[in-house]
Amino acid sequence: MQNKTDKRIKLKKKIRAKIKGTAERPRLTVFRSNKFIYAQVINDATGKTLAQASDVKITKGKKTERAKEVGRIIGQVCLKEKISKVVFDRNARATGLKF
Repeated sequence: MQNKTDKRIKLKKKIRAKIKGTAERPRLTVFRSNKFIYAQVINDATGKTLAQASDVKITKGKKTERAKEVGRIIGQVCLKEKISKVVFDRNARATGLKF
């Protein structure tokens, strides 16, 4: 019998098999821990992180406000790096993107 962690890992592998980031259209992943939210843009062809942002240094505001700020920051960094399109990797979240 699979436990919750095994199911999550299996779902994550299934999703990652279908989603690949390229140089023209890298992969955007969003990870939410209990305290912080992290976003990074990854080129899977080279295995390099092209841009990243987190709310570790942002101290004011609620979680949703800090998440919006992380989105704004990652957007600015992507535009600076001349990245206009990304593939969204939802990780092991089944349906609905409630972060």
